[in-house]
Amino acid sequence: MSGLKEKLKRLIETGGPISVADYMALCLFDPEDGYYTTREPFGVQGDFTTAPEISQMYGELLAVWALSAWRAASRPVPSMLAEIGPGSGTLMCDMLRTLNRLDPSFVILTRVGMIEASPRLAEIQRGRLSAGKAKPTWFADVASLPKVPLVIVGNELFDAVPVRQFVKTAQGWCERMVGLDGDGELAFAVGGAGIDPALLPPNAAGAPEGAVFEAAPAREALMDEICARIAGKGGAALFVDYGHTQPGLGDTLQAVRRHAYDDVLGHPGEADLTSHVDFSALAAIAEAHGLEARTATQGEFLLGLGLVERAGKLGAAADEETRDRLRGEVERLAGADAMGALFKVICVCGKGMDLPPFAASR
Repeated sequence: MSGLKEKLKRLIETGGPISVADYMALCLFDPEDGYYTTREPFGVQGDFTTAPEISQMYGELLAVWALSAWRAASRPVPSMLAEIGPGSGTLMCDMLRTLNRLDPSFVILTRVGMIEASPRLAEIQRGRLSAGKAKPTWFADVASLPKVPLVIVGNELFDAVPVRQFVKTAQGWCERMVGLDGDGELAFAVGGAGIDPALLPPNAAGAPEGAVFEAAPAREALMDEICARIAGKGGAALFVDYGHTQPGLGDTLQAVRRHAYDDVLGHPGEADLTSHVDFSALAAIAEAHGLEARTATQGEFLLGLGLVERAGKLGAAADEETRDRLRGEVERLAGADAMGALFKVICVCGKGMDLPPFAASR
C-alpha cells in the first residue's frame, strides 16, 4: 500500500470524506507522495506518452504558431515565450531548436519562461534545455511572470487541474466525495444536498439519478489569470488537451498507470489522474476579457500548419523504415481514430489577429 493511500485514509478517518477535487490535488501534488512530486510519468518508460514525445514535428509546428503570434503582435520587445506545465521539457526543446532556425532574432529578443510547480520536473527540464542558445527562466506560477507581452503554450495542462464532481440523487444534486467503505478502503461517497444551481449546466434538472456533472473552478481561474495577462499586455495563448467543445453531463475522471487505464481510487500517487476539458468554458472566459477564442481539433490544427508537408520533407531523403515511422507519427497525432479528434486546440488572442491555421474574424 502506498504511503499516500495511508495518508488519505487517516485524513478521511479524522475529518470525514473529502471532495474529488481535494483527492485529485493530493494524488497529483502532495509534497511527499504526489504523482508529479515523485514519479517520471512521461514516455515509454513512464505511464503515458504525450504528443511531444511522439514526434519532433509537434514541437516544430507549435514553434511556427508561436513565431506567427509574436509577429502578429508586432514583434514586441521585451516579450516572453512561455510554456506552462512543461513536463519533460521536450516540447520547448523542439520549439527553441525550430525557432532558432526560422528566426534567430525571436530567440535573441524574447525571454523564455518555464512555468513549473514541481522542483523535480524543473530540474529535468533544465537538463534538457541547458545546451541551447536560449536560457530559460523558471517560474512557479503565472503571477510570477514579468509584465510584458506573452506568447504562452500548454500541452495537456488543464486535464490535470482538479475538478469537482456532482451526482444526481433522489434528494437532488450532491457533491461526490471520496470516503471509506465498510472495510476501511477508499470509496466514492455522496455529500450533502444544496448545491448552488449556478454550478450546474442548463439540462441538470432533467438529468436521471446517477448522472454526474464536473465543474472545474481551479481550471477556470487559471484560464482567467492567463487571459487577463494577454488582454492587459498583449500576446496570445495556445492550449492543447483532450476534451469536448460543448458542456454536458458525464464522468470523465480517469487514472492512467503503466500505459493502461487504472482504478481511480486504486493507486493514489502512483497513477496519473485527469478529466476531460470543457473547451466552451475556457472560450467563454477568454471572450469575457474581450479576446477571441478559436478552437479546432488537434488534427485540423496540425494539418493546417503543414504536418503532412513536414513529414514529407523529413522523409524525402530517408529510408523506408524512417518514412514508415513518420507516417505512423502523422496518423497518431492527426488521425481521426487517434489523437487528432479526441484532442482539441484553443487559441486565445486579440481580436483580428491573423494566426495560422485559424481564420481571423473581420
